[in-house]
Amino acid sequence: MLTAESVWNNCLKFVKDNIQIQAYKTWFEPIKPIKLEDNILNVQVPSKFFYEWLEEHYVKLLKLALTKELGNNARLVYIIKMENTFGNLKPFIEKIPSQYKSNIPSQKVDIPLSNLSTELKNPFIIPGIKNLKIESQLNPNYNFDNFLEGDANRLARSAGMAVSNKPGGTSFNPLLIFGGVGLGKTHLAHAIGVNVKEKFPEKTVLYISAEKFTQQYIDSVKKNNRNDFIHFYQIIDVLIIDDVQFFSGKTGTQDVFFHIFNHLHQNGKQVILTSDKAPVDMQDIEQRLLSRFKWGLSAELQRPDYETRVSILKNKLFRDGVEISDEIIDFIAKNITINIRELEGAIISLIAQSSFNKKEITLELAKNVVDKFVKNTKREVSIDYIQKIVSEYFQMDVSTLQSKTRKRHIVQARQLAMFFAKKYTKASLASIGSQIGHRDHATVLHACKTVDNLSFTDKQFRKYVEDLSKKFTI
Repeated sequence: MLTAESVWNNCLKFVKDNIQIQAYKTWFEPIKPIKLEDNILNVQVPSKFFYEWLEEHYVKLLKLALTKELGNNARLVYIIKMENTFGNLKPFIEKIPSQYKSNIPSQKVDIPLSNLSTELKNPFIIPGIKNLKIESQLNPNYNFDNFLEGDANRLARSAGMAVSNKPGGTSFNPLLIFGGVGLGKTHLAHAIGVNVKEKFPEKTVLYISAEKFTQQYIDSVKKNNRNDFIHFYQIIDVLIIDDVQFFSGKTGTQDVFFHIFNHLHQNGKQVILTSDKAPVDMQDIEQRLLSRFKWGLSAELQRPDYETRVSILKNKLFRDGVEISDEIIDFIAKNITINIRELEGAIISLIAQSSFNKKEITLELAKNVVDKFVKNTKREVSIDYIQKIVSEYFQMDVSTLQSKTRKRHIVQARQLAMFFAKKYTKASLASIGSQIGHRDHATVLHACKTVDNLSFTDKQFRKYVEDLSKKFTI
């Protein structure tokens, strides 16, 4: 005879085989089967937020599992557990948009399994009410212990440590961490948040990507609860926004973040931002917002030097319990120099090759892995290389390209070099200008605009751009 427990246990076996174990533990283990009657399975979930999340992310999987057990007429009824009596907080709760609520008086919600929800749900919960909290969205694996210090990151790491020891109480507010892909911006941002949570467990810390923040803002506008959205973020003690350059061109998002930022800063709360470029190089970001990014400290993460790369490799191997010779570590460190992500990726590939093929990790195996890894990785073009290619194309020396002369063909070559340096490297405008004839960032910005304009109006100049583009993309 079928029971609620037996049906649900069979459903869980099916679910467990089709999702990651962490997701299974988070979203399915807390569910309790209550009653089975006329092909209707009643299950108890901890909160309204919980069933909304299930319906948004796992309804198809639940439908397959339940149909398999009870047939096509199967139905699922959620019973939302009551954990609190809110008393005089009821008027406040009624003002909170539904996507922020977690616990409501016990009720049944009969949701047809065919009901597929596509609207965005805010995954955060308003704090301040008993047993309610905001999940920080932090990854505990990203911490200061495995963020190794070197010349390329010393300022950013030291500033991050200072902020985490005294959030909102240093002059590093906001702290803007910027740098190229794979250099550890996200890792450092999480490490700051993790350290704050360890030292100040009472503080509300929240990590969110700029893209997700934007999506949530758009959703709040659609639902006409923009003010609730702002109030939600204004209660955060430490707000970490990743890839803030994503706000570029999004006027509404910039405006709402401007108000949130002002409130947090004025109330001694900490703001941490990451970006792939310095504030001076961000385009289509309102000046009033850029000026606030510059209030605190902008710390750059650069490519790790050889010594740091060796330390990173040894630390990674130690954490994975793998031993390889210093000769192999030296080879990898010298041949993969772009970023930390590629460095760790090469080590993972090497260990995998050794394990799967039951081969000893030798220098020859390392050479094969690194060779394939480097070939399959898009190499970053350097400013020096760009100057060399542009100079050869126009049949002049690099020194001529960098000179002060105002001859038209040399000026255009220099502008093209600056244009391609901005397009193909992660260097700041100031850095590009400094390396191409000791110009300032305004000169580089003007050069890029000139190249864009001439590409539309001058047929010969457009051919220059097309020819050089091919050389950098081969």
